Amino acid sequence: MRFLLRPGWLALCVAVVGFAVACYTFLAPWQFGREAERAAQQEAIDAANAAPPAPLAELSAPGTGVTAANEWRRVQLTGTYLAQAQTLVRLRSLEGGPAYEVLIPMRTDDGRTVLVDRGLVAANGTAVPEIAAPPEGPVTVVARMRLDETDPQNRGGAEVAGTRQVFAADSRVVAALTGLPLEPGYLALEAGQPGVLSPVPAEPTVAGSAPFTNFSYALQWLSFGAIAIFALIWFVRLELMQREGRTRRRSELRAALAGEDEPRSDVNERP
Repeated sequence: MRFLLRPGWLALCVAVVGFAVACYTFLAPWQFGREAERAAQQEAIDAANAAPPAPLAELSAPGTGVTAANEWRRVQLTGTYLAQAQTLVRLRSLEGGPAYEVLIPMRTDDGRTVLVDRGLVAANGTAVPEIAAPPEGPVTVVARMRLDETDPQNRGGAEVAGTRQVFAADSRVVAALTGLPLEPGYLALEAGQPGVLSPVPAEPTVAGSAPFTNFSYALQWLSFGAIAIFALIWFVRLELMQREGRTRRRSELRAALAGEDEPRSDVNERP
């Protein structure tokens, strides 16, 4: 087994053992954790879909906005759209084509300022499309509570062609752009509500990937770790067998050569 101390074999053993340890201590547990998160989110979505709309004050205290505890809940509120602060989210898609997502602040009848997602509108080439104006005056709407998105590139907002534009549905970015004291999160209008365009999403029913997808990934990582260890054992065993075979053949060859070197007795001596 001393051959395992050679650089090549030593590097192979370290790599295989390291990979197996990573599979069992990081990769598989990570996928198990993601499956647990997906299942918890699915339970929250199912509960929200089954529950009737509740008043905003019942689901969220003033200043609290949307939290992980109330995300996906259906909420009913009355307020006035602040059309002058309407903001567009870039890089969206609608029916396979480019689109904008339309966000608009609403001042509720109890003095809160929340961000409302009106939905999607198809882009008009490079120009900002015509967007139907929201209703004026107080309206009562039903929406779904959503946590803020996060732009991976951490880009802020800007004025483009006379409109406010951002890269994520993030109340913090819109608040900085408009100067309004928006509460965390946003409220996505349901279909048929005053001011809605093309709702996104209308009725979420599945959280992330299909059920047990991450669970199967976790089992795959466990299998990969086991296969790596068994493969290493198989290669070590194969190397041992080959070395034993070479040693046996050398011994047989030495024995044969030693037999040829022994002096022969002349059995056919002449009288």
